[in-house]
Amino acid sequence: MPAHEQPYHHGSLRQELLASAEATLERDGVDKLSLRQLAREAGVSHAAPGKHFRDRQALLDALAESGFHRMTGELERAVADAPPTARARFSSLANAYVDFALEHPGLLSLMYSNKHAPGAAETVVNAGHATMDLTVRLVSEAQAAGDIAAGDPESIALVAFATFHGVATLAAGGMLGDVPVGEVVNAASTVFWAGLSRAV
Repeated sequence: MPAHEQPYHHGSLRQELLASAEATLERDGVDKLSLRQLAREAGVSHAAPGKHFRDRQALLDALAESGFHRMTGELERAVADAPPTARARFSSLANAYVDFALEHPGLLSLMYSNKHAPGAAETVVNAGHATMDLTVRLVSEAQAAGDIAAGDPESIALVAFATFHGVATLAAGGMLGDVPVGEVVNAASTVFWAGLSRAV
């Protein structure tokens, strides 16, 4: 093995490449991602990444899938740590989503573009569904408890995601002025929840 190439334990090179790819993605954009460049940065041969990713698209799919799993995990933890009311759990989920979106803008863009691309990898699509399934479950549980009115849980969850994704997009673009993003998220959550309640 050449002196500049580093030995890796089984499986660790894949994680090293994914971490480096995400850093490049956030810093320079998706167009700058290259398996050859990642290999140089990792100090391995140009052929080494091919053992884990057959091509650049496979790398992008793996990044997107990993991103969805991480985001879902963060949302699940936020829901689990929230006070045990449907309203509080929904608000925690909304804040966690916007936090993730603002912390990983490049990754989030890649996640959704890969999920909705023609011929999208099944693993990416399934990972993306897991996040939506969590929101659908929260809506369904709130409906069953009588906290909000009846309606299609999937449609409600989709509108909720669109709402908070929009807040994150505005915040990332500096279009909220001096208003803290947390205040906007909480206000949007309150208005959205009120629109679903039986009292309205």
